[in-house]
Amino acid sequence: MLRPATDSDRESILRWRNHPDVRAASLTRHVISADEHARWWEAVQQDSTRKVLVYERKDVPSGVVTFFDIDADARSAWWGFYLDIDGLTERGELLPVWVAIEREAVRFAFDELGLEVLEGEVLASNQAVRNMNLRHRFTETGSDTRVVDGEHVEVVHTRLDATEFRRVRSQRKDT
Repeated sequence: MLRPATDSDRESILRWRNHPDVRAASLTRHVISADEHARWWEAVQQDSTRKVLVYERKDVPSGVVTFFDIDADARSAWWGFYLDIDGLTERGELLPVWVAIEREAVRFAFDELGLEVLEGEVLASNQAVRNMNLRHRFTETGSDTRVVDGEHVEVVHTRLDATEFRRVRSQRKDT
């Protein structure tokens, strides 16, 4: 289940975001300080083009989904997510939550936000996430090279449109 993030989630969100595995898969890899996180949190609360949601599994907060650059006129947005790696690993739930959070985020984007286009980015080296995106019918639309912590990395652009989402969902309901 996805729900809006609240002030009581703030510390967990920072801890999850600073996990070494999450940082390694991100375009921003440094450890985020409490002050930097507080500034981000405040900015998100004031920005109608961003949403931060917490994914709960069995009533336990287990991950974060962010939507950003939400364009109401174009009905488009970008998105990303990360998980409570340590907590989910300890509970033996990392893989099921990883699958579920992406499914819930895509559903939220099209059913709740009313988007027509959902876009994202993933490191080219992150084959596991690329495969998961393909499983959810995202298309890889291109790539570019960026400098992340002094290293040149390839970033793959992904896209899913509402028509494809609805087509796949209707097929699943028919079977």
